[in-house]
Amino acid sequence: MARRLLAGIILTFCLLAQGIALAAQPPEPRQPNWAELSLEQKRILSPVGDQWDSMPAIQRKRLLGVAKSYPKMKPDEQQRVQKRLKTWTSLTPDERTQARNKYEKLKQLPPEKRLEIQKKWQEYQQLPEEKKAQLRRGKKAPTPMAAPLAIQTPKANLEPATSDAPAPATQNPTADTTKPFVN
Repeated sequence: MARRLLAGIILTFCLLAQGIALAAQPPEPRQPNWAELSLEQKRILSPVGDQWDSMPAIQRKRLLGVAKSYPKMKPDEQQRVQKRLKTWTSLTPDERTQARNKYEKLKQLPPEKRLEIQKKWQEYQQLPEEKKAQLRRGKKAPTPMAAPLAIQTPKANLEPATSDAPAPATQNPTADTTKPFVN
């Protein structure tokens, strides 16, 4: 009898805890499908139109916020939004995940470090496309003031070692280098 009572109490607490957990998470409000958007919203969000209906509600909500503030933006800001939307849709799901992760890491940096990164990004944006492409490929962009590497010429008074003679293990730093070296 005591076991049944204890089992009933435990079951009651489990159900109560589950109900509290469900109540703590409000359901995500439904966001409109592509067909339900206004013509203006469709025009603004056209770069993501093909993917709209498969997007999570939270992402749709953010994009609707962008569409709402879009008419108040300056033309260059509007152009930037359109470009970013097109770029975003061209990314693979893995690339999007990487971009989100990098953004989250950036938000966690101290303000000074974020400003430093922002400055470097602006400098990068000012580069010609050729240099940007070199940097994306991982090659360091050539600097115009770089000095050419010095080319070493073989010493005229030294004969090359023959293939059948072993090369010396160490060279004597006090040896007379003015005399030709012959094996």
